[in-house]
Amino acid sequence: MMDSRKNTSSKAETTSKPVLKQKSRSVDSGRGKTRIGKAAKGKSGAQADIDKHYQEILDWFARNNPFAKSELHYKNAYELLVAVILSAQCTDKRVNMVTPALLARFPDPLSMSRSDQEEIYSYIKSISYPNNKAAHLLGMAKMLQSDFGGQVPDTVEDLMRLPGVGRKTANVIASVIFDKPAMAVDTHVFRVSARLGLTHDAKTPLEAEKQLVSHIPENILGKAHHWLILHGRYVCTARKPHCEECGLSELCPYFQANWDGDASLSADAKETASSRPLESPEKEPARMNESVSRKEPVSLKKSVSPRKLASAKGKSASSKGNSKK
Repeated sequence: MMDSRKNTSSKAETTSKPVLKQKSRSVDSGRGKTRIGKAAKGKSGAQADIDKHYQEILDWFARNNPFAKSELHYKNAYELLVAVILSAQCTDKRVNMVTPALLARFPDPLSMSRSDQEEIYSYIKSISYPNNKAAHLLGMAKMLQSDFGGQVPDTVEDLMRLPGVGRKTANVIASVIFDKPAMAVDTHVFRVSARLGLTHDAKTPLEAEKQLVSHIPENILGKAHHWLILHGRYVCTARKPHCEECGLSELCPYFQANWDGDASLSADAKETASSRPLESPEKEPARMNESVSRKEPVSLKKSVSPRKLASAKGKSASSKGNSKK
């Protein structure tokens, strides 16, 4: 197995205020510039437009979030595998709160394989679907020991044999740990790629993955996954996307078709919005709490005056008396 690479909790980092360059033709992936969308002789105009659209969006991400990485905490392939299994339908922040104690008790597949589902459950009970995930972790650890010599396999096919590991999880491990050209498509990537016009009529994550892989250079596929997932997590959110704060609005078909506010933002407003750093994960729960608080029923004491409350109690007592008669 390859040497593990440390990954700390990442806050998306930004560079100076971006300027959308409509004629940009290259992406700086950190390994030299990669050209895509080069209109070859005979290439259709529609295909050339798609390539140009990809190029412009990737250029924007490369300038504004050059250090994108996973927000899960891990030290090696096994720890990342555990964390990604736990992260299904759960926030990375919650997973990062649970994994330190879990991995201290089970620092390797062997120790976890010798445990049982009940003990694993006791460490992850605050995670969504803890019973299923405890069973998956135990099965995963046992298979790593029995079939792979205690090592995390480096191919998507072998990874998908493990309990609790689907194609998305397998692609994450293959890309992040083994530096393989893989695009993991979760709910954020699926949504953002469709809204930005990077995918068209994709009905499944696999269809979206195939479209993205066919247009994004291999050497930046892994980073592109993090670009899309972070953008979906903090800017292009599911219910109320922050289009007014997004620096990609000029390139976004979703914004152009659905924005019902002031679509012609001032130059200063666009510059401020596009240079706004992606929010840290610590800010997300606050926004979530705000949305929850609006749905909670208003307290009776706050919504009804004392006089009306007394009147209501009197009527209730009167009706009970009548019912007894």
